[in-house]
Amino acid sequence: MLELKFSDGLIPVIVQDAVSGEVLMMAYANDEAVRLTEATGYAHYYSRSRKKLWKKGEESGHVQKVLRILADCDEDCLIYIVEQTGAACHTGYFTCFYRTLDGAIIADMVFDPETVYKKKEP
Repeated sequence: MLELKFSDGLIPVIVQDAVSGEVLMMAYANDEAVRLTEATGYAHYYSRSRKKLWKKGEESGHVQKVLRILADCDEDCLIYIVEQTGAACHTGYFTCFYRTLDGAIIADMVFDPETVYKKKEP
């Protein structure tokens, strides 16, 4: 078993589509998220802004089935090879990498985020 190197308790995770090879997103995971991902087969991450563990797709239904986890040579970064359901990006695009540096959008939206993430009535 590798000795993963977490920085401030987190490790960067690059997410790659198993079919196309396209990079879908980059997120962070803590040790618990990595263990949950291994145990369940579905991607879990740690939100730095919300300061909590989360399962990808818990609100949208756009889950990531993790087929393989790879570690880099320094053991301080991971790649999740996934089968993506729906879109990876919370903005509605299949990948989070849908813009060029000049702001040109180079992809089509998969879903409307306002509909998917609308606030639920109490």
